[in-house]
Amino acid sequence: MSVPLIISMLLVSIYNLADAAWVAGLGSDALAGVGFVTPLFLILVGLGNGLGAGATSSIAKYIGQQKKEKADNGGLHVIIITIIISLLVTVALLLILKPILAMMGAGTTTSYALDYGYLMFGGTIFFVLPNAMYGILRAEGDVNRTMHAMAISGVLNIIIDPIFIYVLNLGVKGAALATLISSGLVIIIIAYWFYIKEDTYVKPTIANYQFSREITFDILKVGIPASLELLMTAILTAVLSTILTTVASTDAVAVYTTGWRVVSLGTMPIIGISTALVSIVGANFGAKQFENIKLAHHYSMKLAFLIAVLTGVLIYVFAPQIVMLFSYSTNSAHLADSMVGFLRVMTFYYLFMAFGAPSTFLFQGVGKGLTAMFQTVQRTVIFSIICSYIFAIPMAMGEHGVWYGIVVGQAIATIITFIWSKEYVKRLIKRGT
Repeated sequence: MSVPLIISMLLVSIYNLADAAWVAGLGSDALAGVGFVTPLFLILVGLGNGLGAGATSSIAKYIGQQKKEKADNGGLHVIIITIIISLLVTVALLLILKPILAMMGAGTTTSYALDYGYLMFGGTIFFVLPNAMYGILRAEGDVNRTMHAMAISGVLNIIIDPIFIYVLNLGVKGAALATLISSGLVIIIIAYWFYIKEDTYVKPTIANYQFSREITFDILKVGIPASLELLMTAILTAVLSTILTTVASTDAVAVYTTGWRVVSLGTMPIIGISTALVSIVGANFGAKQFENIKLAHHYSMKLAFLIAVLTGVLIYVFAPQIVMLFSYSTNSAHLADSMVGFLRVMTFYYLFMAFGAPSTFLFQGVGKGLTAMFQTVQRTVIFSIICSYIFAIPMAMGEHGVWYGIVVGQAIATIITFIWSKEYVKRLIKRGT
């Protein structure tokens, strides 16, 4: 598993964390307003990650089969498909933003949410296209470049966020603009590697393009379900935010959505390992080396568990210090204790995810995107929401019940997914002998 890939995934999470840290200075209402937009923003992240996963799975398979022409053709297919989908999603999100916020109970934080959301969703392509392009590079095993591009973008976002928010006095609009500019820079960097320097293995150029239904289907059969996986996470966030406003207040939403950004940071090494597994599994599946898939799956889970333990311990111990990033303002200081409690409960989430995520991503690698999507649905829509609702309302545990429900839902889903993946690999090996 590649250390650069893990680092690059960490940089993505830090990049998202920067907005929340700087917006916290505007007060808890601004923080909650940005939090209410989080579920819809996850759709953009999901689209990019999903199309990137589709690119990685299909192009890695072609590389494993030594079909370079298909790999080159597939690269440009990914870019064209991503541009078309991004434009359609932009229109849809701008239309539904205000009604969705009202349904979630944004209340007095609505103005902040609209200021942030309209700009973010107007620039959908700046979030979706870079991740799809990362997928092309990952398919050829080039994760160093993705790390460099993400690092430049992340550092730029951290630097210009306070300038746009406070110096230019743009508030949450400034946070959105800074994020758009930083993410757009990645497109320019990767386009330079593809079309000017021309030193990548895969050549996604017009000269190598010929429309293919087979390639399009290969990308979308993994890409769309993988995109829908984060849509399920968006649904989870929206439903849990609604439950929190029912049993507590918009402050509880600020605690959850802001704390979840830290949780996402903690899960990035596990996601990085799991994402690396996709290309390894894809190449070995194409070459029919099924025993290698089993070995890679086992190794990824062992490594993910070790990292999960380390991450959990660090976040549990240093939770008060981490929370200071979001509670330094007198208007948000009252959220500190609740945020610390949330982060400490979530440390158990990492341990279960260490087995669940690699098992789900294994199915992406073999082209079974629908299976991977269903596994995410059972973790979010089915188990986490049901458990959170039961703990928070019938059992009257309030916002703490939502926290415990997330962990218990993850645990149940992990057990099912782990057993499922083990049995599938056994059947592959048996079929191949």
